[in-house]
Amino acid sequence: MQQLLILSGKGGTGKTTIASAFIKLSGAKAYADCDVDAPNLHLITGWDVEPEKKDYYGLPKAEINPDLCAECDRCRQNCRFDAILIDETYRVDPFACEGCSVCEYVCPAEAITMVPAVAGELMLYSDAEKIFSTAQLKMGSGTSGLLVTEVKKQMKSAATADAKLAVIDGSPGIGCPVIASLSGVDMVLIVAEPSISGISDMERIIDTAAKFGIKTAICINKYDTNIKNTEKIKGFCEKQNLPFVGSIPFDSDAVKAINNGQTIVDIDCASGTAVRKIYLETMNLLFEKDRL
Repeated sequence: MQQLLILSGKGGTGKTTIASAFIKLSGAKAYADCDVDAPNLHLITGWDVEPEKKDYYGLPKAEINPDLCAECDRCRQNCRFDAILIDETYRVDPFACEGCSVCEYVCPAEAITMVPAVAGELMLYSDAEKIFSTAQLKMGSGTSGLLVTEVKKQMKSAATADAKLAVIDGSPGIGCPVIASLSGVDMVLIVAEPSISGISDMERIIDTAAKFGIKTAICINKYDTNIKNTEKIKGFCEKQNLPFVGSIPFDSDAVKAINNGQTIVDIDCASGTAVRKIYLETMNLLFEKDRL
C-alpha cells in the first residue's frame, strides 16, 4: 500500500480540500486525518456510520493523596511546570502537569502516584469497502505526535489487503504531529499558497521532508491571488529540482461545495478541474516505480 501524505507548512492553504478530492478521485480504500488537534476530514468524506471509538492514553498525570500528604512542599518546589496548587490541601493541576513524575520521586511520604490519563480519542470509520482513521486530542494535551502515530497504525492494521493507496491528511506546521505523519510514507504533496508567509512555510516543510528522504512534489492553491509569488514558487521548485504538479485557481464555488459537505470534484468548478490534473500528475510520480 502506497501512502501519500498531504502537507502545507501552515494552516488554511486548502490541504484538507485537496486531500478529500484525492480520496474521491482515487476511490481510496484507506485514508486518515492526522490533524489530531483539529480534525475535519470527516465532514466532507460522507460517512453515515458511527465510528468505533477508544480512549487514547498519553503521559500519566500526578495525583496527591491528601490523607498521606505531609505538606512538606517539596513537590511544589521541584515542579518546573508549576502544576502543584495549594488550596485547602495540596493538589495537582492536570492541565499543567506534564507527567514527568519528579513530584512522585521527591515526595518523602509517598503521597503522590502517577495515574493513566485520557489524552484523546481514536476513531475508526469502516464499512465493507473502505476504512478511515482519525482522532481528536483533548484540549491541553501535549502528545499530538504520539496520537498521530496511533492514527497511522490504526489505518494500516485496519486496511484491507487489496488497498493500493492510502491518502493521509497531515497537520499544518512542521512540529511533532507533522514529523510523526512523515514517518513511513512514500510521498509528500505540499500545498503552497502564493504569499510571503506561504512561501516561507513551504520552504520549511520541504526541508523537513528532505530530512526523511521522502519523494516530494509541490502544488499551489489560489495561485491567481498573487501571480508574482506563484512564479517565485515555480522558480524555487525548478531550482531545487522538485516536481511541480500544478496550480489551482481561487474559486468561490469550492467554498460552496465544502459548506455543503462535498468535495471540489463532486461539482463542476474551476478548482475541481485543476485538482483532477494535479491528481493525475501526483499518481504518476507516486506509482512510477510500478511502471518500470
